[in-house]
Order: sequence, then C-alpha cells, then structure tokens
Amino acid sequence: MSQPANSPQPDGTAKVSFYEKRKKIYAKGVRGYFDNWRIALVIFTQVLFYVSPWLTWNGRQAILLHLVERKFYIFGMVFWPQDVIYLAALLIVSAYALFLVTAVAGRLFCGYACPQTVYTQIFMWIENKIEGDRNARIKLDKGSGAHKLRVKATKHLIWLLFSLWTGFTLVCYFTPVTELINNVMTNNLGSWEIFWIFFYGGFTYLFAGFMREQVCKYMCPYARFQSVMFDPDTLIITYDPERGEPRGVRKKGADLSKLGDCVDCGQCVQVCPTGIDIRNGLQYECIGCAACIDICDQVMDKVGLPRGLVRYSTESAMAKHLTKKEILAHVVRPRILLYTAILILITGLSAWFLAHRIPLKVDIIRDRSTLAREADDGRIENVFMLQIMNTEERPHRYKVTVDGLPGAEISGNNEVDAVAAGLTSFNVIVSAPPDAGKTGSNPIHFEIEATDNDDIKVREKASFLQP
Repeated sequence: MSQPANSPQPDGTAKVSFYEKRKKIYAKGVRGYFDNWRIALVIFTQVLFYVSPWLTWNGRQAILLHLVERKFYIFGMVFWPQDVIYLAALLIVSAYALFLVTAVAGRLFCGYACPQTVYTQIFMWIENKIEGDRNARIKLDKGSGAHKLRVKATKHLIWLLFSLWTGFTLVCYFTPVTELINNVMTNNLGSWEIFWIFFYGGFTYLFAGFMREQVCKYMCPYARFQSVMFDPDTLIITYDPERGEPRGVRKKGADLSKLGDCVDCGQCVQVCPTGIDIRNGLQYECIGCAACIDICDQVMDKVGLPRGLVRYSTESAMAKHLTKKEILAHVVRPRILLYTAILILITGLSAWFLAHRIPLKVDIIRDRSTLAREADDGRIENVFMLQIMNTEERPHRYKVTVDGLPGAEISGNNEVDAVAAGLTSFNVIVSAPPDAGKTGSNPIHFEIEATDNDDIKVREKASFLQP
C-alpha cells in the first residue's frame, strides 16, 4: 500500500513529495489607474483580433493568410513563400521589442497584452458578472444545490461559446470568412477547419477558465528566463519594506510609532491573479499586472497615508532612495540604448526594403528534354520556361530581353501578359550564332520589365549551352 507524502519511512527518513496540489485562487476585482490601462489594452487587442477578418480591401478580405493559395494578403500587399525574409524580420523585431520592454519595465507585456492574461481577464469578467465578487464565488463553491448548478452551467456555457467564437475567428485568418460562414451554414466544414476551431477554442477554455496562473507559473518559458533580462535598474513592482515594516493593524490606542505603513490587510494578495504576496519581494510568478499597486494605493488613501507603499521602482532606487527623476535617468542606460538602436535599425531596414519591394519574381527553368538544338538557319537555340510571379493585384504586360552572349536574342514573341497576384508560365526560345561564346555553358541574363512601369523589372541569371 502506498504511503502518504511526508510520511516516515522504515529507515527513519521522511518521504517528501515534490507535487503541490493547486489551491484555487479567487482574485478580487480592483479598479484603478493601472487596471484602466489593462482594460484599454484588452479592448484594443480583442477588437483588433475579432474585427480584422471582417475588413475588406480591393474586393477581398484585407488580412488573409491563404495557405491553400500559398499567399498572404495584408491589405494592399501580397506575400509569397519567397518573401519569408519579411517574416524573419518581423520575428526579429518582435523579439528585440520584447527584450527592450523587459529591460525597461519587466514583464509589462505579460501583465497587459499577453493572450493568456487577456483571455483570463475576459473569463474573470464573465465569472464576476455571473457568480459575483470574490466572497460570493467562495461561498458558491462551498455550497450545493440547484442554484449552484444553474449558475455554474451558465458560466461554462458562455465560456464555451466565447472560446468557440475565438477558435472560429482564428480560422477566419486562414480561410476567407464568407467561405467559412457558408461552410458552417451548409455543414461543409473541412477537417482541418473543424480541428483548429475546436483545438484553439478548447485550449482557450482550458487555459483561461481553469489553468490560469498555472500557465504563467509552470508552462510559460518567459517566466523562467526573464531574470536574465533584468538588472538593478529595471522597473519592477516592489514593496517598500523600510516604510512598510513592521506591518500591523492600526487599532485605537495602539502606538503607531512602532508600526510601519503596511496595515497587513492582505488586499494585495487577494487581488493578485497568481496568488503571491508582493511583500515577499520579486518573484518569478509576478506577471507585472500592478493590481497590487491599485489596491494598496486605495488602502493608503483610506488610512490617510501617502501612496506608493507598493509601486513601480527599481532595486537601485530602493537601495539608494532615488527620486522619480533619478529613476528615469537610470532607465536610460547603455543596455537600453543598444536595444533601442538595434530595434530602430532592423525596423527601419525592414520598412525600407518592404517599401521598395519589386512586385515581380521570376524563376527560370531550362527545358530538360532539349538542352540545345540547331535551327534551320544554323543558329543554336535553347528553350527556357519563365515562371513570372506578379505580386501586385493588377495585371501587367512584361517584355523579356536577353544579353550576356554576343548575338543572342529571343526568337518569336518576347512579351507576356501576367495575371494579377498570380503565376504565369511563358516559354522563351533564345538563339545565338554557333560561334558565339564557348562550347558548353555560357552565362546569360534575362531582363523582365513591365511595359507600363519602368520601375518594375528584374534581372535573372541563366546559362546558354553551346554544343
């Protein structure tokens, strides 16, 4: 029979369990300056997410990552698989932006814009609306009966509907929303669409409804490596022990001169979504949401003490008692300047290359069935197939020329009409005198230029074979 955790062993040692059963956190709602910022960012990010698939541009969905067509439509731009460099640039910019924000103000992203935080906040709003405040939720969970069943069922039903709508919205970015709605109405959804709607919706329901702080504490890698991006001048949420200790309740007749400003009300713990006590110092579980600052400031107002017992500050500022102006001066330091310079450089270069991107790509494929052939007039001919990718959403007519080999020219038609945002194949016959170049491979260059826009042209290398 198995022994309970921490039970004595036959040799006298104690069995220690490394598993701690989760204690449900009933986070108390709080309103304040930082909570208003969090609400604003939740609204902004979710309006952006849920509304974007419904926007139209040039008669199509404005933002559509069409995997079937292998095209990404972002408003007026069309990206092909060959444009993967821009995805790499976006990821690099995002990473450096995260490094910069973390070095300046800690886990600011986690507390205000992380999807886990945002959806947990939305689910908690729904929970508070249906079940009531913290005390009401605790009482409901301890109770039983039809009322509890009805309230819980209502909450979970709304959670599930919201989660499925979230999964549906995600799929709208990869399948045109009108097509997806029609497939739902006609019960004709594809297998991958069904999978991703329920997969993403299911994990939204699981993470935001049940796991919540466990995702931040145990699953998110950012919580684990954030400390390497912190330094003594990073803004973090801190408790001022010199001012707050010794903590204690202010009773009538008590000697207040022996007490610090902390009234030991425990409100900062009750509002924390991860259930930590900020008075114990910086902990990796802290997501930087600043709920403890809002509630502590309100408590300080009630007891007639100055705000800022819990505040945004730095380790250096706490140790050296720096003023706000001095703190800001320390924030602008070499590390921050380096991150900022790199971020501006990469963003600027990416924007410049994107603005000057030529909406034309060409792949040249040699006809493998006939490497070289002799024409009736004695000239040597090579056959090539040009795959012309017109990445603009309007058709173009392109003229093809060749150079690099004396006397080389294109036999027959050298112009082609390319469809809008599509791929057009065009066979080209290049002929050259038999004495031009050397026997074997000779380098040549194709130039493909739009007849209606001199700025749209590319130059591609190929080889001409002389027998």
